[in-house]
Parts: sequence; C-alpha cells; structure tokens
Amino acid sequence: MTARTLTVRDLAQIAIFAALIAALGLPGALTIGAVAVPITFQTLGVMLAGAILGARKGFFAVLLLLLLTAAGLPLLSGGRGGLVWFTTSPSAGYLYGWLAGVAVIGYLTAVLLPKYPFWPALGATILGGVFAIYLFGVPVTALNLGLPLWAALADSVKFLPGDVAKAVVTVLVARQVHRAYPGLIPGAVRPKPALAAGHTGR
Repeated sequence: MTARTLTVRDLAQIAIFAALIAALGLPGALTIGAVAVPITFQTLGVMLAGAILGARKGFFAVLLLLLLTAAGLPLLSGGRGGLVWFTTSPSAGYLYGWLAGVAVIGYLTAVLLPKYPFWPALGATILGGVFAIYLFGVPVTALNLGLPLWAALADSVKFLPGDVAKAVVTVLVARQVHRAYPGLIPGAVRPKPALAAGHTGR
C-alpha cells in the first residue's frame, strides 16, 4: 500500500471496524456522576481499530463512523446520531478524541511490532485510548456544561477503571490477531537483517 492508495482489502477492513465500533454501541450507555457523559463499549472498538489496523486505516475506520453519525445515522450508543452530538453535547470532545486516540495507538503499535510486548503495548494503548481521548473530551465537556476545567477533570476519573480494562482487553486481542495475521499494519513487520558476507548462519 502506498501513501496515497487504499486497496479493496484495506477498504473492507475499514468498513468492518467502523461496523464493529457501531455494534459495540448496541448495549447502550451508562451515565453516572455529575457530568452527563455516557460510558460505552465503543471506546473499546476505537482502541482495537488502532491496535489491529494501525494509525491510517484505524483513523479512517473511526472517521467513517463519525461521518455517518454526523449525517444522522444512529450509530452512537443508545441510537444517537446527528450533528448535535458533535457540537453542544457533553460528550462531543470525546468523539473528536477518538480520532487522536486511534492515531496514537496505531502509530505506537507499529513501532512495537512484530514483538508487541504486553506492558509497552498496554502503555501505548492507555496513552492513546485514555489520555489522548481525555485531552479532547474533558475540556469540551467543561465548555459545553459551563464547568471549571478541574471539575470536569475530576469527574472524568470515574471513567478510568473501565477504560484501563478496555485497554487490557485490546492488547490481549491484538496480540493474538497479529500473531495469526502478521502484516495487517503495513511497514510494521520488519525484515530480518541480512547475514554478513561470508557468514552462513546456523
């Protein structure tokens, strides 16, 4: 795959993961605490898209889902759809954060492959799937609800245990996928160095 070309296989993978993220919203959302930001399984789909497809294809999978949602399709948890969820909703920033999060996870996963060790992979997934998403989500929540930033940040702590658990699940699943299907992330499987001249190996 070149820098400008997506193959039919790539497009199929993008569509599948966009559908996966949408499907993970079917159980609905749980809203707790003072700030009305729903807790869903869809962030798990975003993490999986980055960890399995990489930054580029994962980004397009999330972007496809968001564009369809903005067009009015009820693809967010609880059957939500429309531009309002990208503007005045308390959760609007988290949707934009999905794009940043999937890109960070995908980039760092490519760096860690082909070995993909558990703890560095978990750290990379938390960095993208939690901190990068919160970086957008928390300030927009504060803005849309008229809250001090510290109040929105403090309230977001309730999401951490669930999001860390999603990161663990993502790494466990992605490890198995990459073992079974190496090469899903272009350029991540590096060729072995050539043997020095005159060295036959063993």
